[in-house]
Amino acid sequence: MGPVPSQHVTQLLVKWRGGDQEALHALVPLVYKELREVAHYHLQRERPDHTLQSTALVHEAYLRLVDQGAPETQNKSHFVAVAARLMRQILVDYARGRAAKKRGQELRADVNFEECPTLPNQPGPDLVAVDDALNALAELDEQQARIVELRYFGGLTIEETAQALEVSPATVKRDWKMAKAWLAREMRRGGRGKSGEAGAAGKS
Repeated sequence: MGPVPSQHVTQLLVKWRGGDQEALHALVPLVYKELREVAHYHLQRERPDHTLQSTALVHEAYLRLVDQGAPETQNKSHFVAVAARLMRQILVDYARGRAAKKRGQELRADVNFEECPTLPNQPGPDLVAVDDALNALAELDEQQARIVELRYFGGLTIEETAQALEVSPATVKRDWKMAKAWLAREMRRGGRGKSGEAGAAGKS
């Protein structure tokens, strides 16, 4: 089977947003390879004995897509990014469920936003800590948080992120730089408390 024309994927997205659930059923197999790659990316940063595998993570993300309805996805890359966000939420839910058992253990906070969007060879930071930091950023600057989600967790390029958010590439580059600096500082502090000098502080 050859590459799937992006126009076909876009047509299915339009039908899904119009309320056609069958369009989602037809869409998922067309982007399954990308979804598996995203799931594998997330899971390779988790503990080795994680109960979820790539196929199960993709399936859970699909069920959440069915439950929540069609998001405003414009193209294939944006759809994969939305699915990546759902996978992160699923893993965070699992991680929070294990929180009591992890009390007293040191959290990993070696996240490297500078290398986004790469697939790190070593385990990433504690997912709950990253989620908390990203949620704190969203309270201060929602657009910057969305850019991090699309770039770091969804793997979108600057241009794809700009298209998804309907802003200029220059705006994405500026906000991405500020968000990375704020998140790196927040992770080093362990996410304790929210500073007024958020990523938004760089805006005049």
